[in-house]
Amino acid sequence: MRAARLIRMALLIQVNPGLTAAVLARELDVSKRTVIRDVQALQEAGIPVRSEQGRVGGYHLAPGYRSRLTALHTTEAETLFLSGLPTVLRDLGWSDTADTARLKLTAGLLPSVRAAAESSVRRFHLDAPAWFREPSTPRVLPELARAVWSDRTVELIYTRPGRDGARPSSVSRTVEPYGLVLKAGVWYLVGRLPKGGAWRTYRADRVTALVPGAEEPFVRDTAFDLAAHWETHAAGFARRLLHMIVTVRLTEQGLRRLPAVVDEAGVEEALSGASRPDTTGLVTLDLPMESQDVAFDQLSRLGADVEVLAPADLRARFRERALALATLYGAEPETQR
Repeated sequence: MRAARLIRMALLIQVNPGLTAAVLARELDVSKRTVIRDVQALQEAGIPVRSEQGRVGGYHLAPGYRSRLTALHTTEAETLFLSGLPTVLRDLGWSDTADTARLKLTAGLLPSVRAAAESSVRRFHLDAPAWFREPSTPRVLPELARAVWSDRTVELIYTRPGRDGARPSSVSRTVEPYGLVLKAGVWYLVGRLPKGGAWRTYRADRVTALVPGAEEPFVRDTAFDLAAHWETHAAGFARRLLHMIVTVRLTEQGLRRLPAVVDEAGVEEALSGASRPDTTGLVTLDLPMESQDVAFDQLSRLGADVEVLAPADLRARFRERALALATLYGAEPETQR
């Protein structure tokens, strides 16, 4: 741990001459006293760090000296490609490795190229989680990431959600972990059952425990494309969620707003089978939906621009809602009586 910190300190001073002990302490998350001791250790190791006083003081390297510690390790090079995703690196436990990789790369660049690299960081940032959702980092995520990097089979203890009111159940699965995917702030593990078995996808936050398998790595299928696999899986998963058909009649405005309020997976199919507008301009279509509760919630946002025709029990729910609203808004508020 200290050796890595000493390397980072030397590179920080080389890239940014004049850093004070206070700034280095903040960058390295240590005390000022630790910084002073580390500087002494660097000097004893032959790195000519000197301290200057005054307004332009701070720590400097001797003129003309450049560190030879700029060769990237394999893991540093791998994480460097994710350096624009600080929250992802933090979740995976790779922040320190990526910071060191960036410092090594920056230290080896010409000043003009270094300025261009720093400029790009100031201009682009990816914030992956969705709005109004507090992202949570699964406890086992760093372990899963290590298993993915090392191609090491793992046994997952996984909480499977209950259906139709049933309680969740805990299951055990042995998986060859092929990749991790971050989707709208939620981490997923894409894996394969051993010996060329079926592909499986698990929500990482439902993995309660992880047991490493054999020391020898599994033989990865070199033809596997994580991005292509996820695209196919995501499209099929979204469509499989749509278990029921809701027949609706829409105004022109309701038809226009429909893609913004219901699941995208079923909209294209529904629109392709929509009727021609009737004499009043209304269009009837069959809309695939996940459940009656989801249909009620999503279609309610269209207000009077949608009429549910079937199923009958869903239409009854909308009728009850309409009557309740008519009662609520049919009288003057209490404060105006």
